Amino acid sequence: MFKNHIFRAAVAHTAPVYLDPLASAEKAVSTIAEAAGNGAKLIAFSEGYLPGFPVWAAIHSPVKSHGLFKKYVEASVFADGPEVAIIRKAAARYGVIVSLGISERNPSSVGGLWNSNLLIDETGSVLNHHRKLVPTFYEKLTWDQGDGAGLKVLETSQGRIGNLICGENTNPLSRYSLMAQAEQVHISSYPPIWPTRPPEESANFDNRAANLIRAAGHAFEAKCFGVVVAGCFDARATELAADGDPALMQMLDACPRAQSFFVDPTGAQIGDSLTEEGIGYADIDLDKCIEPKRFHDVTAGYNRFDIYDLRVNRHRTVPITFNDELTPCDGSAGTADEDE
Repeated sequence: MFKNHIFRAAVAHTAPVYLDPLASAEKAVSTIAEAAGNGAKLIAFSEGYLPGFPVWAAIHSPVKSHGLFKKYVEASVFADGPEVAIIRKAAARYGVIVSLGISERNPSSVGGLWNSNLLIDETGSVLNHHRKLVPTFYEKLTWDQGDGAGLKVLETSQGRIGNLICGENTNPLSRYSLMAQAEQVHISSYPPIWPTRPPEESANFDNRAANLIRAAGHAFEAKCFGVVVAGCFDARATELAADGDPALMQMLDACPRAQSFFVDPTGAQIGDSLTEEGIGYADIDLDKCIEPKRFHDVTAGYNRFDIYDLRVNRHRTVPITFNDELTPCDGSAGTADEDE
């Protein structure tokens, strides 16, 4: 069950080719190759890496952003689509585990999207497919609610890995559902910027402080390692998200940039910490998850399960279920083969 060894993890603090999922997938392959060449066995990409984070929803009035939404839908990807397949093949080629954030198209709706994460193993298989439970703030104008099917911790060659997307790391029930599955490595994926106020008000959401608090808190409570990955918002993304408006471009340029980093089971930062584009690394010793459990093991001896009872529904939700099977008395004419 437990993997007791040291391995190298990597965070891809990189900018996708905004709204170009194929080019972004090809860039991800180059990143995977470089990180694997530097000894990484686990490589994490940011929230919505394919095709980039929908920051435009924060800065445009909803009644004026229909065109941007249409472009974003068209640039979003299917979980089993060709862009994801390129990255799956790269994971197999280089023998690494990849955590990938995508804006996922809904096969049941031409305009439906989810904020999703895929955990891909070193054979290229998708181990877990998680859809963000609740889109945050203006994300609700772009993404729909997910379900609990992806609230899983997966046994991998590099330990037991779980993932939550952005604001889900604020939800104690979501976090506990992973803790209770003996999570050893927790991946938190975030957007590159998070505008909440005009820059002149100088009170924008402090994403660096918030992400560190959340990561350190979860690592300390779960006694696991934290891999925290944001991304970069480059000039191309700024221009496209602002739809060429100079004032909005200036607003985006003034937003604080998120950070990618690592924390150990005490909540202390380890390894690299990045705010500029690049790949960060940290060596993770899974044995270090054991000793802190003697102090506070909230999924074992340091809890009261006779008092608390948490139940999690992990069924995948679907919009409709069809039953096309014919019965002898349903009045149908049957098929040609049946009539012969």
